[in-house]
Amino acid sequence: MTTQPALTTSTGRRWLVWGGVLAGVAFAILAVLAVTRVPAVWGACAVIVVFYLAMVIVRLTVTSRRARLIALAWLMGAMAVVALVCIVLAGVLSARAVG
Repeated sequence: MTTQPALTTSTGRRWLVWGGVLAGVAFAILAVLAVTRVPAVWGACAVIVVFYLAMVIVRLTVTSRRARLIALAWLMGAMAVVALVCIVLAGVLSARAVG
């Protein structure tokens, strides 16, 4: 798994593109969940923006290709985890409020 091109030979542009797609999908889902008035939704949006900005900074500043690609992969994974946890949390909290 660690020898795939996305972690060995990529420039990092792929990670930024797919990170942007992930952020867009997460924002779309979180925008729908914003009506639940769960404060974690806005917090998750802020964290996702910070993670994406960190990805851009890593892409532009880290010179070691391997370190850059691993950092980008971890940041994108962290973005996905934050979005997933917040979506589940908002669903659970809004279901409790209804029931």
